[in-house]
Amino acid sequence: MKILKSALFATTLIATSISATEVLATVNDKPINKSDINLILKKSGVTFDKLSPKQQRDIIDRLIERELLVNVAKKAGIEKDEDFKKALENYKKDLLIQSWMDKIYKRTLISDSEANKYYQEHKDDFRVPPQVHARHILVKSEEEAKKIIDELKNLKGEELKNKFIELAKTKSTGPTGKNGGDLGYFSQGQMVKPFSEAAFALKKGEITKEPIKTQFGYHIIYLEDKQPEGVAKFEDVKNQIIEKMRQEQFAKTIKDTIENQKKSNKITINFEIEDKNSSK
Repeated sequence: MKILKSALFATTLIATSISATEVLATVNDKPINKSDINLILKKSGVTFDKLSPKQQRDIIDRLIERELLVNVAKKAGIEKDEDFKKALENYKKDLLIQSWMDKIYKRTLISDSEANKYYQEHKDDFRVPPQVHARHILVKSEEEAKKIIDELKNLKGEELKNKFIELAKTKSTGPTGKNGGDLGYFSQGQMVKPFSEAAFALKKGEITKEPIKTQFGYHIIYLEDKQPEGVAKFEDVKNQIIEKMRQEQFAKTIKDTIENQKKSNKITINFEIEDKNSSK
């Protein structure tokens, strides 16, 4: 019996602890719970625990303010106001529809094979322009850029690449310096014109022989790779395709539902729209 009482006491203590943690604030003994906040945050894809301390305090403050204003509105008799009742009824209808739609959307699933079939049938939609993969070293003066070029110009292959990465990490003033100046792949027009033209004029494994001046400073560019125009790989666009197909299927489901309901329900329209352009 003592063991049973101890177990019950421990369970009660744990439940009390969880409840205390769940209640983040109170307004006149009305609790503001973490679960309430998580329900508000649901559409943003985050939870209360993932917010920064400042964000957590801000949202608690906003909910405290809301409760205070709710009390003011109730004391003013707003709940008995006819306009409020109508607005509340309309809000309930919208919330009912939105909740139903949320469930429909969650049930709308597209398989990888369906997405792949769409990809195969619409490959032209996923064409990508020519791209280059470049690295750069950004410095403030033309003189400094020329010194770096002199240090690199007699190197080739992996030796050139490795030295370029080393110098980018130690000398580049740009934010990509810590990554060896890596800019990843980009197409014509994504970078400022002088930089883009210089990068696309290079051959794979080459560096610019002269500093490239832009509004950011002076660049030395190394071309790591060059890709001709082509079609994006399925894996690179799979999620995009799935989301597109999912939205289209969802929209079709809603449209079909509305059309079916129009056929199975009695609808009467008691007015005609006057055509102001029609002649009398």
